[in-house]
Amino acid sequence: MVLNTRTKGLLFVIAGAIFWGVGGTVAQKLFQDFSINVNWLVTVRLLLAGTLLLLLQASRKNASRVFSVWRSKKSAMQMIVFGLAGMLAVQYTYMASINHGNAAVATLLQYLAPVMIIIYLLTRRLTVFTRQDAVTFTLALSGTFLLLTNGSLSQLSVPVAAITWGLLSGVALAFYTLYAVPLLKEYDSIVVVGWAMIIGGLSMAFIHPPWQADFAAFTPEIYAYLLFVILFGTMFAFWFYIESLRYLVPKETSLIGNLEPLSAVLTMVVWLQEPFGVYQFVGVACIILMTLFVAFSQKSPIKAPPTAKADPLRA
Repeated sequence: MVLNTRTKGLLFVIAGAIFWGVGGTVAQKLFQDFSINVNWLVTVRLLLAGTLLLLLQASRKNASRVFSVWRSKKSAMQMIVFGLAGMLAVQYTYMASINHGNAAVATLLQYLAPVMIIIYLLTRRLTVFTRQDAVTFTLALSGTFLLLTNGSLSQLSVPVAAITWGLLSGVALAFYTLYAVPLLKEYDSIVVVGWAMIIGGLSMAFIHPPWQADFAAFTPEIYAYLLFVILFGTMFAFWFYIESLRYLVPKETSLIGNLEPLSAVLTMVVWLQEPFGVYQFVGVACIILMTLFVAFSQKSPIKAPPTAKADPLRA
């Protein structure tokens, strides 16, 4: 069966969001139960996942394409900016928020990114807001809020550090989503994501070298969790998310990405056996409805006008 481009985009972003959400919960377990250092985890996961992606690209196609992004001074600079202000920023702020709080709070704050994207594009007059957009936006935010708070603001009483890092992760995810678009027009998504991870990982290596860890204390269980975080929670999650931008507009990818908090919370309930309230079930319903609404709509949830320029950050 041949899938159309929109269906491909939906499948990529849904799979990426699920992997990302579950990966956050696994990272929480590593921090809380095994005292894994957040700086070390970010360094290792970025370096290994980035290397694996570039090796995958080299094995699939002409190996020279792996280095194509560095042949132009303009694309090389864009790649460095994306690796530091996009990939590394998203990774570190999200992990730091989990480390200081938990995966649920970190995910909730990170998913303010669609709000930031919409405000940015509306301010730059690169999009219009419709009733369909309002429904999608309301379902997404309401579902995320109910799912992660069970309808009580008091459950957001978390350390200031967790809130700060979580808000910064929302800003980073918004930038990451928008800034990737021009790079994807010229280069394969695997190349873009792979190099961004390596750039971010090398930068973090100066703060916490990957070889500085108490490996003698690592159990098979820890290695299994690390492998999941590196492969599914990082490599496949980011690759699928960035690949979806080839087929969907950035705001659509961000809104459907609200499946991430759904997968994160359900994993915490089933695996970590945390309580699940009535309002959280309502939140699950809202997110599922939002995803179906976006998936079966004939147009993107928030569609840019025909006169909008292709690169929103340079318009």
